[in-house]
Amino acid sequence: MDIAIDEIAAETFRLSSYSPEAGLTFNQFVVRDQQPLLYHTGFQRAFSSTRDAVATLLDPAKLRWIGFSHFEPDECGALNNWLAIAPSATVVTSTVGASVMLEDFADRPARALMDGERLDTGAHTFEFLSTPHLPHGWDASLLFDETERTLFCVRSVSAPGRGAGRRRNGYRRAGSGDDGFHARQPVRP
Repeated sequence: MDIAIDEIAAETFRLSSYSPEAGLTFNQFVVRDQQPLLYHTGFQRAFSSTRDAVATLLDPAKLRWIGFSHFEPDECGALNNWLAIAPSATVVTSTVGASVMLEDFADRPARALMDGERLDTGAHTFEFLSTPHLPHGWDASLLFDETERTLFCVRSVSAPGRGAGRRRNGYRRAGSGDDGFHARQPVRP
């Protein structure tokens, strides 16, 4: 699987892989910091390719935080693979995600974040935004990097296809409304 890596903000990288069968681009995000963050684990079947791509940015065993917007295979299917190779990693998710989804699924307990709670990774500070049913799951959430003003919104705005949702400067505005689909990349306000 080919994975393209783009630095979308300071020390923030988008890893994109296109699925011709689905006609969609799937993304994971890495924030390289004192306490590195992986946002979205990707599918379990794509773990080795995703791990190898992450390894070009940092040692995957050094991941400290793993987050995702909602519980689905493209967002967290490889979660336990990542937990196995990153012994200090803690999963961050909503209270519903921790108690209903991950308590039965994850190999380690998750840290449930409350709406508005901050997560400090070193140079970056993230605000956790609980957004039940946006995009659709009752465990759904967004993560906003206050430092770089980057919103990890996944399916709030986007377009289908290869490299969907990209603009010349690499970003699109939230709610720009020029398509009826959802984004799989951070947006900059």
